[in-house]
Amino acid sequence: MKRILILVFVVTLATASLSAQCPLPVGGKQVNAGIGLSGWGLPVYAGFDVGVHRDITVGLEGSFRSYIERINHVNYTNSIIGITGNGNYHFNTLLNIPSQWDFYAGLNLGFYIWSSPADYPGTHASGVGLGGQVGGRYFLNKNFGLNLELGGGSTTAGGKFGITFIL
Repeated sequence: MKRILILVFVVTLATASLSAQCPLPVGGKQVNAGIGLSGWGLPVYAGFDVGVHRDITVGLEGSFRSYIERINHVNYTNSIIGITGNGNYHFNTLLNIPSQWDFYAGLNLGFYIWSSPADYPGTHASGVGLGGQVGGRYFLNKNFGLNLELGGGSTTAGGKFGITFIL
């Protein structure tokens, strides 16, 4: 554990002088991708965000997950496709956060399509999801970072972990 803490400290010092663009400037673009947390399978997601104000981004995200549900000794394969729009406020300017970090919070609104076999006896259905999220990114260089987000209401409800590319 001590070695891991020392490694994290050294990496943080080595990257402290990086010039990441956090948050995105007006018109700046980024792509996000990764895996989510959910009670119904392991979602994968990809999204695109655009800077619309010095501290605000808006974006679209798509996700997919598939899982097997066992009911009365029969396995049913379900899948969920989600399309979500989001808006986030980035706290970097307000809190004077170093540029390699990006902390944000916002809202999302999406639609998910739940697909089940014709003989599926369950009650899942497609619908709309409204939720909130709080997250952060750590940029390893000016164009590439890691992101972690917690929240609910979207098709990756619970949270997600992934990568970010600044375009």
